[in-house]
Amino acid sequence: MAKIMIVDDAAFMRMMIKNTLTKNGYSDFVEAQDGAEAVAKYDAEKPDLVFMDITMPNMDGLQALKKIKETNPDAKIVMCTAMGQQSMVVDAIKAGAKDFIVKPFNADRITEATNLILGK
Repeated sequence: MAKIMIVDDAAFMRMMIKNTLTKNGYSDFVEAQDGAEAVAKYDAEKPDLVFMDITMPNMDGLQALKKIKETNPDAKIVMCTAMGQQSMVVDAIKAGAKDFIVKPFNADRITEATNLILGK
């Protein structure tokens, strides 16, 4: 079973993603509330997929993406962004993000991205 890390400073956003994925058969989750925590936990947990918010305190998602990709070039990371952050999305894709999802989340889009990246 795939292990999925969910990184967002808003607990309710982490819960929304987790609930959506749980309904689709996923059950192994790791959570982080900012980019710095995500970077620290990534090496310890080795998740198969990461959902990463872009705008967070301490270290934003773009910085965390770059840090994780430096040491784990095969990391599969999906960026989560609010409307109007398209330039950051372009930077994230250039830095190695596999996909991006726009908030407010569409449950089908979360499932689709997860299944596509994990090869389900």
